[in-house]
Amino acid sequence: MEARILRLNIAGQPIEWLNWKDAVCLYARDLVRWSLGGHVRRVYGGHSRVTGLQTHMDLPAIIACGGNRLARMRLVPLLTNQALFARDHHQCLYCGGQFPAPLLSRDHVHPLSRGGRDHWNNVVTACKRCNQNKGNRLLCEANMELLALPFCPNAAEYLALINSDRIRGDQMAFLRPQFTERRTWSDSAPRPASSGV
Repeated sequence: MEARILRLNIAGQPIEWLNWKDAVCLYARDLVRWSLGGHVRRVYGGHSRVTGLQTHMDLPAIIACGGNRLARMRLVPLLTNQALFARDHHQCLYCGGQFPAPLLSRDHVHPLSRGGRDHWNNVVTACKRCNQNKGNRLLCEANMELLALPFCPNAAEYLALINSDRIRGDQMAFLRPQFTERRTWSDSAPRPASSGV
């Protein structure tokens, strides 16, 4: 799997993951202001007419970009099933079972049909059986309980969730201090630096 590059705004706030081609374009447009971490990839260009040597560029793991305006972080990260399942560690928050993604679904704690919203604070990972059992009922009506409360990840947590299988140590070291400390993380999930576990 190809490593991705963490893009920050000029203030050092995490914005998105980039592939190497997008990073090269930012360098070509002279938008990269500073960088951190080790090198992710070496990209080769043409040959110099003067020396005959082939040009190359080493792309760092983290780049901060500037421009006329400050790129903004998403205040509310995009809600996708992939990110939701990663947030809940592929665990049904009703029965507690661990399942592969095809056996999971998004459940609205307060059902959409009853005025609930499709928002991070109202959705949990549920196995298809539990989701079907709950239906469009409220938890008290279905006699079900949540094992954990839903929450909206911040920008750093979200970027760690959506790229957890390809994140580098230097990138995680940058993101980890920005994780919310009061959250509990399982053994397989990224943890806040101050958690002590």
